[in-house]
Amino acid sequence: MTNYFKRRTFVKSMIGLPALMGFANGEIPNALAQPGAKRLKTSLNFFSLNEPLTKGTMTLDEALDFSAGAGFEGIDITGYYFKGYPSIPSDDYLFHIKRKAFNLGLEISGTGVRNDFTVADTNKRQLEVDLVKRWVEVAAKLGAPVIRIFSGTQKDERFTKQQVTDWMVEDIQTCVDFGKQHGVVIGLQNHNDFLQTAEEINGIIESIHSEWLGIILDTGSYRVHDPYDEIARSVKHAVNWQIKEKVFINGAEVDTDMKRLVDIINASGYQGYLPIETLGPGDPKDKIITLLEKLKEAIKLTNK
Repeated sequence: MTNYFKRRTFVKSMIGLPALMGFANGEIPNALAQPGAKRLKTSLNFFSLNEPLTKGTMTLDEALDFSAGAGFEGIDITGYYFKGYPSIPSDDYLFHIKRKAFNLGLEISGTGVRNDFTVADTNKRQLEVDLVKRWVEVAAKLGAPVIRIFSGTQKDERFTKQQVTDWMVEDIQTCVDFGKQHGVVIGLQNHNDFLQTAEEINGIIESIHSEWLGIILDTGSYRVHDPYDEIARSVKHAVNWQIKEKVFINGAEVDTDMKRLVDIINASGYQGYLPIETLGPGDPKDKIITLLEKLKEAIKLTNK
């Protein structure tokens, strides 16, 4: 009891000294009043380095060095940048990458695979499920909390959209159950493929209703309706991101309003990594640095 009152006396004395605590006029800084605003971190999706990584002019080790030097807090290493994909790398190599990232002060914010759950053939689709499962195990070894999957791109007029959705939900549920066993969240990306709207992807997430499933929110892939409205509608399910340079408004590709985007993210209460992904021609390193600076500035403005 005595210790309790001592603690209360100490707290009161600190509240009475706002200037010494750096709280001018006793006001709580805005950054503390909005905890979500201080918990947004930058990450680099390695698809931004797709050309040098696939051509072999850059190694994963060099991509890690670049990411750290550029000032990122995390990295998202998609599975197909590991040699031999879709076969899984050796534990020795995975742990080398994990250790190097740790040495550089980088967290592995996610990974991902290429899969297609729109395939009608049950046996072929089972291979897609098995692919996701293998890479869930890789994600767990890397310490990646989220693995990115897709819906798919196949179009088969023999089946309705609802029929495809039904078997897709079943396959994703299988992956989610497996992910839960390994402590890895399944992130379904909106990718302007089978799923094109917030309503469609929200429907799948909500039909499975698991804390081990969410959306990898790709800001450049909502192209049917207003992208900012679509992002605002689906952000409640976001577990990770792909922040793009451009969005599509009325069919036209325009620069992302980064401040508006970050405002939506903060209003949602999302906390975690905001991986960026640059596309198109130009020096990838220059494009990455430019987009990173825009994102950091938007976060800074939102925190004011």
